[in-house]
Amino acid sequence: MFGKIKSSGSSSDVLLANPIRNFCEIGKQTATAGPEHVWRIYDAYSKEDGKEVSVFLFDKRPVEKVRLKLKRKETVTEILRKGAQQMQRFPHPKILQVYKVEECPETLAFASEPVLASLANVLAYQEQQGIIGKQSTQTQSHRPIYVKEYELLDIEIKYGLLQITEALLFLHGNLKILHRNVCPSNIIITKRGTWKLAGFEFAENINEIPLTIQPWTSKTSKMAQPNLDYIAPEIQQNKLGSCSSDMYSLGMTICAIFNRGRPLIQANHNSSEYLKQLENLDEQVDIILPLVALPLREAVSRLLDKDPDKRPTAQILSMIKYFRDPLVHALQFLDVSKLKEIKQKEHFYTTTLRESLPYIPKKLLYQHIWWYLQVELQSQKVLSAVLQPVLYIIQESTKEEYEQIIFPTLRPLFSNRKSIQGTVTLLENLHVILEKTPDEYIDSEILQMLYTSFDNSTMQVQTAAFVAVTNVTEYLDDEAIRTKILPKLLQAFENGTVDERKLMKVVYCILNRLEKQKIIDYVLPLLCKVKLQEPEIVIRVVNIYKLMLADKKYGLSVNWMATRAMPSLLPQAVNPALNLEQFISLFQVLQEMLNHIERNQRNKLTLDNLSLPSPERYRPFRHQHSTDNVHVQSFNIPNLRIDQRKTSSAEDMARKNSMTGPDRTASAENMARKNSMLASFGGWFTSTVNDSNFLKVHNAFTSRRLSDNTLMTPKIRVAQSCASSPGGTPGGGLPARRHSSTGSQERRGSNINLSPPTGDGMPTTSNSVPYLLSSSMNSIRGSRRPSVLSTSSQQGSGLLQQVGSSMYQFFNK
Repeated sequence: MFGKIKSSGSSSDVLLANPIRNFCEIGKQTATAGPEHVWRIYDAYSKEDGKEVSVFLFDKRPVEKVRLKLKRKETVTEILRKGAQQMQRFPHPKILQVYKVEECPETLAFASEPVLASLANVLAYQEQQGIIGKQSTQTQSHRPIYVKEYELLDIEIKYGLLQITEALLFLHGNLKILHRNVCPSNIIITKRGTWKLAGFEFAENINEIPLTIQPWTSKTSKMAQPNLDYIAPEIQQNKLGSCSSDMYSLGMTICAIFNRGRPLIQANHNSSEYLKQLENLDEQVDIILPLVALPLREAVSRLLDKDPDKRPTAQILSMIKYFRDPLVHALQFLDVSKLKEIKQKEHFYTTTLRESLPYIPKKLLYQHIWWYLQVELQSQKVLSAVLQPVLYIIQESTKEEYEQIIFPTLRPLFSNRKSIQGTVTLLENLHVILEKTPDEYIDSEILQMLYTSFDNSTMQVQTAAFVAVTNVTEYLDDEAIRTKILPKLLQAFENGTVDERKLMKVVYCILNRLEKQKIIDYVLPLLCKVKLQEPEIVIRVVNIYKLMLADKKYGLSVNWMATRAMPSLLPQAVNPALNLEQFISLFQVLQEMLNHIERNQRNKLTLDNLSLPSPERYRPFRHQHSTDNVHVQSFNIPNLRIDQRKTSSAEDMARKNSMTGPDRTASAENMARKNSMLASFGGWFTSTVNDSNFLKVHNAFTSRRLSDNTLMTPKIRVAQSCASSPGGTPGGGLPARRHSSTGSQERRGSNINLSPPTGDGMPTTSNSVPYLLSSSMNSIRGSRRPSVLSTSSQQGSGLLQQVGSSMYQFFNK
């Protein structure tokens, strides 16, 4: 059903005889076109400039085998030659462009723009896909169609139909020519995806309306007549034709597109069958309309009206709502871009096309749009504008698509001379290009353009080069940063040719790639030279300092902070141009610098203090940790009584001297016993009194100086249940206030609150005395100065008598 046209000889033999081989190098066959698909289409390349072309070849030999008369043979060749020559004379973007026509006794050929296939080849594929798995009940061996595997998109169909409509508008309105054979086999799809009108074999000038036209007849070769399935009824029935006849043929073509390649009338080269099916045309139109795009249905219905006067013209058809699509308008502009002015192109590429690209299918993007863009990339005048959609395509492309389709066109731009604005656009978007570029081309070609841009005499190019550095830092090695970027950066600061805001951003980006000494020698002095006037510059300097403060590897010393960095930043704290966020960022960096200075100086001074002699060294420490600075929360001890201290040793002496007789003797005995017990038990004792509920504590050191008596002066009685009562201190005692002879290391905290004596001679406590332990007494005893202990026999003998008496009662209970 879909067999290819078979040639009597090999393709190479046929092509060798035609002079077209002197013009181009011919490859394999890819499609067919023309009446009964007599044209075989081959891929080819021009020998002159290497551009891609296509070759249409007609082999005359099969016509002889059909046993046609010589006159008929000449008629077919003449018709095909006429069609090729007509297209060569019509240089219109909607008509297939023919470059050269050549003929020899065996063949007729012409070279054209690169062609993908005819619409009939594509529809044959769709028809084939529609009947897969089904047995065809009708044999159509008369349709030798070359099947081209190709899927049509909705936007392709919409724009393609508009292109054919515009081609007819050009023929009818400008050239006053009737095409007469508008059908899928004469609509050519180029390799750019555009639809072109071809097949001018039967075109006639419109000298009068209506025009008398010979109808289709079986007496003439099918190759010498238009396609019967698409001929308008008025031609076949009344032998009259007009521009409306071409519009009817276009309507039948639209129905074939939406009906998977099958036209509404399939006469099978039989005029009687044609007239029979024509009677049911209205019913067939009603059946097919639901398959047609909704905005196109009314137009199709009117195009297929049997009355020519009711059909819309090409001009009216081109203005219907179906074609009012932004994507269609963008594609239209590209087709006529050569005729547009520079400003129109710039606006289109930077705005219209750039906004439309996200909605254009990738297939159409590379097949149609990229072809125009790569041509415009050769123009210096619109290079910067064209790069905008190109960069978007690069971002959306895969690595394979970029390497195979985009990069070969883009690569020469890096080494060739470019416009200033084009160079700036490339540099500012260099990171987008590097992301997809193969590694072997990064250093040798793309980055080389960056390095040479630093020496450009134009300030815009230099600025763009430094902007590029901030975007492509990851692609730069450390050696390039040290030897190429940093020197150019310092030079730009010195010359003042580049905006300092851009330069400060470069400093921030390359800082972590520089050696510490480079930072100290070049970057730090640079920060102090920057004019901190604009808030943006201030913040960028602040961010650099913030980065340096985070790591010591950057070499920001305390001396530099105190003498250079902070003096330059402090005035900006009152800069009225800073907003709140910028001020907070500045203040935080200043505060962090102060913290670094404080820690450094405190540690330094502490080390200097430790190197002083011992008394001076511990003076601050002793003051800091003195018990005078310790505050202990007071608490009450239940059943605690404190006897009033004896205020002086003179009272003891008076009381001892007042004893007489047996009392004095008993006192002497008690003294001897006391001295014995002191020698045995280490100098202090606790004793009980008649009241068994209290423990009476006496000072064991009668030789204590008045200046030393603080804790041991009162008599304290503690009930036996004190340890178990709430708030008690089991196993504990009262802290002893430091003795005047104890060192600073042995101080104990004391917060004793003693109340005046009560009426019975036993004072009570409103506030308890914490931590009363025997160990506290030992501490006091152990810390007493030797001079005090050695004179104990000369002081406080009355107190010793009382201790001895208490001990006597204790051991005789």
